[in-house]
Amino acid sequence: MKITDFKLYQIPPRWLFLKIETDEGISGWGEPVVEGRAHTVSTGVTELMDYLIGKDPRNIEDHFQVLYRGGFYRGGPILMSAISGIEQVLWDIKGKYYNMPVYEMLGGAARDNIRVYSWIGGDRPQEVGATAKEKADAGFTAIKMNGTEEMDYIDSYSKVDAAVERVAAIRETVGNDFGIGIDFHGRVHKAMAKILVKELEPYRPMFIEEPVLVENIEAFQKIANHTATPIAAGERNYTRWGFKKMLTDGVVDIIQPDLSHSGGILEGKKIAAMAETFDVAVAPHAPLGPINLAASLQLDACTPNCIIQEQSLGIHYNQGSDLLDYLQNPQIFEYADGTVKIPKGVGLGVEIDEARVIEAAKVSHQWKNPIWRNKDGTFAEW
Repeated sequence: MKITDFKLYQIPPRWLFLKIETDEGISGWGEPVVEGRAHTVSTGVTELMDYLIGKDPRNIEDHFQVLYRGGFYRGGPILMSAISGIEQVLWDIKGKYYNMPVYEMLGGAARDNIRVYSWIGGDRPQEVGATAKEKADAGFTAIKMNGTEEMDYIDSYSKVDAAVERVAAIRETVGNDFGIGIDFHGRVHKAMAKILVKELEPYRPMFIEEPVLVENIEAFQKIANHTATPIAAGERNYTRWGFKKMLTDGVVDIIQPDLSHSGGILEGKKIAAMAETFDVAVAPHAPLGPINLAASLQLDACTPNCIIQEQSLGIHYNQGSDLLDYLQNPQIFEYADGTVKIPKGVGLGVEIDEARVIEAAKVSHQWKNPIWRNKDGTFAEW
């Protein structure tokens, strides 16, 4: 079997789909994208595909090694996202060739389903208590929210109070056993993060995510000293090497590799295995489209230390197009009792509605994240 061609589709709301075709009529799909840099990643995929045309798609480990190591410069969000999407496609093709789900080729299922959480609110959440109740009524047992707006190095305690009030409203509305993930998106600096984690602790968050930027990894331990709440991070880390220091320093309790950024499914499996040796849980980051989620579920299926799965149905980014809109088999993501069943279909388990994808690509998108500033005009992390 040989790779013969590929197609890229930039589609709303902010996604990039990749289809790779073979000479045996088997094709597969992947999702290589950096949010806000879709054009750049598309170029990266095109450059990498020059090597793969004519190659056997089943030699996934060797292809990863060449694509990652074959250039003198390696790593980073653009290259790794391009590789990740390609790698997802290769697994999809291989699963279809051997007539089995990807997880069967990675050791077989270790679970029947996995807990999922749903996003509430946007960048400045309002009425989050009522929104959390809606998610609970819909069957979810956990949510994630953005914890705060932009914060300066030293900022107003009113912003701390507002963040605490929102979490308190959720806890009061949904009860003690409901999971609350609080994502600070790296918006907060160390001094304010120490205050926030301490003030939020009485409301027993499920985890606090990216309390500061991961490039300030040395600050994580100082923040951890102020709380017993689990700390999560990793959506902006790439490959095993990007997680190595985070794990060896013992500064996180949950890692969150994104299989459209961190190197793909097999690399995600290796990252998760590293985490297991440090008694660290895995919660794959997945606020993108259905292929990204399908790839994540393949990892969840065969990885015991995966504890919960992000998914983007109804997320605030998906205005106009949502998670299930480009699928011929939307029932594949079967949510019940706060969990999703592991897909049983071959490959990644999703069947893409290519005709709809082609039409959507004519519209395309130019999604960019907003640019925020502090009151004095200085740049603020989004």
